[in-house]
Order: sequence, then structure tokens, then C-alpha cells
Amino acid sequence: MHLANLRDPLLATNADLSGSQFTNVDLHETRFEDVNLTEAEFTDINFSEAKFSNVNLTKVAIEDCNLEGMKINGVLVTERVRARMLPSCGRPIA
Repeated sequence: MHLANLRDPLLATNADLSGSQFTNVDLHETRFEDVNLTEAEFTDINFSEAKFSNVNLTKVAIEDCNLEGMKINGVLVTERVRARMLPSCGRPIA
């Protein structure tokens, strides 16, 4: 199925969208609940001010990233990352 120039909100419930691709899509203020994103890839994504709760981050890789202001369980991690500088992070944190 190909959806182009869709402007109305989309509600997908009990759907299998495995293998789908989203390119140049605006999903701001979108809610994902009970969603399986195993092996999903996110490239050139703006997650600023996004909130993740009760999320399984096992074996998640974060590369070439801007972590400024990122908090984990309310703890600002910027200084800790800057001190250790993740080898996978391609650019220094400002």
C-alpha cells in the first residue's frame, strides 16, 4: 500500500506494518503504544523533546548523535558521555 500526501491523522490498531518505510514523514505529536520496533532503523530523525517510557533498549546502538540535554531517569547524561566520549558517537558534544 502506498500513502502519499496524506494529511489526516492515521490510526493503526492491531496492524502488522513490518518492512514499511517512512520517508520525509511528519510524525510530530504522534503516539506509539505497545509497538514492536525490533531491528528498526532510524536515520536523520528528530527526536528532540520525545519521551520514552517503559522501553526495552537492549542492544540499542546510538551513533553520530547529538545528546545535548538528554536525560535518563531524570539524570542529565551529557557530562557523563562527554567525560567518557562514546566511541560510536561521531562528533563531540558541544
